[in-house]
Amino acid sequence: MSLDQTDHRILRALQKQGRISNAELAERVNLSASACHRRVHRLEAEGYVRDYVALLDPRKMNLPTTVFVEITLSGQADEVLEAFEKAVSRVPHVLECHLMAGTADYILKVVAEDTEDFARVHRQHLARLPGVAQMQSSFALRTVFKTTALPL
Repeated sequence: MSLDQTDHRILRALQKQGRISNAELAERVNLSASACHRRVHRLEAEGYVRDYVALLDPRKMNLPTTVFVEITLSGQADEVLEAFEKAVSRVPHVLECHLMAGTADYILKVVAEDTEDFARVHRQHLARLPGVAQMQSSFALRTVFKTTALPL
């Protein structure tokens, strides 16, 4: 089944604000609905809860290939770093970008349909990022473990 534009709009909205009902949450944590609501509201107001999202299955979205790209910039001046960070944040297939200590300046997590699709992303986007002196890409063969939950 292929997705149309309406499907994509719905998924984008769910990624921004998908959440369990307060009644169900209250039942799971053994609180009254009103007490649960007050606690959730406080956690949101204090910034402990940042966003509500729907986590999509990359395979179902035809993006099963994960590539980690190490990037070394031509310099470390603030303007070089800022230009790179601004540009890379606009590349749609880049899920994460981390400033690193070590041999590479940045590491990116990129998703793609396959190696050909990654080559397209590389050619059209990554190779055009400002200040890049060197790139090294590593393809994930299999995801052994993945979570978005912080240890509590």
